[in-house]
Amino acid sequence: MSAPSETLPPIDRLLAIMAKLRDPDGGCPWDLEQDFASIAPYTIEEAYEVADAIERKRHDELKDELGDLLLQVVFHSQMAREAGLFGFDDVAQAINNKMVRRHPHVFGDASTRDSVTQTAEWEAIKAAERKASDKGESLLDDVPIALPALKRAQKLQKRAATVGFDWPTADRVLDKVDEELAEVREAMAAGDADAVAEEIGDLIFVCTNLGRKMKVDVEAATRSANTKFERRFRHIEQTLESQGRTTSDATLDEMEALWDDAKKIEKGVVDPA
Repeated sequence: MSAPSETLPPIDRLLAIMAKLRDPDGGCPWDLEQDFASIAPYTIEEAYEVADAIERKRHDELKDELGDLLLQVVFHSQMAREAGLFGFDDVAQAINNKMVRRHPHVFGDASTRDSVTQTAEWEAIKAAERKASDKGESLLDDVPIALPALKRAQKLQKRAATVGFDWPTADRVLDKVDEELAEVREAMAAGDADAVAEEIGDLIFVCTNLGRKMKVDVEAATRSANTKFERRFRHIEQTLESQGRTTSDATLDEMEALWDDAKKIEKGVVDPA
């Protein structure tokens, strides 16, 4: 059977393609075997690939990655339609309504002076929506468990801060960082592996809170740190390779010296040649 006509509007053609892939009569066996749970990891993966293309400034790839992410929305919508839950139009209508509702300064009579005020009003509207939905007893109930740990930590902290459960300044958070670091050292000195893991978790959590207080997206900052580590480590590998050596042949002191060279090159202190 031929694919849905290219004369269809692009989104209609995509919906028709997915419907055919899920059609028990001649559809794709793999697509037919999937459900919400099995597709969810792919949805998360595609979102990360969008973020990766943006991070690397690969705008030539961004179009394709956004298409892959859109396919995930269409896939979930098709499965929901088959289950009699909702369809793609319902998804689109829900976000239409939400965006209009959350932007009264654009689509209503409210006025917003600046982005700071807008953010505060946005959070107030979201809080009112949560209260009206009665989805759970805790303020934290609808913070998604499937979020990456750092991202979820910041969301939990941000949500708690809306009711005043928050340190007033970043300096107070820094004091807590020192406290948690001391507790890591104590657990290490005691040789308690479980306590070490717990205290390191606490340290990471409070460092994440420091990022939030300083308006830093810790997930993005960590990705950037990962990229920087890869770049500098590759400099070590490439320099050693130019000498006919490998990392297995080098001492830690030699590799640390090359690491420092990579830092100097990045800062323009030395010529990379």
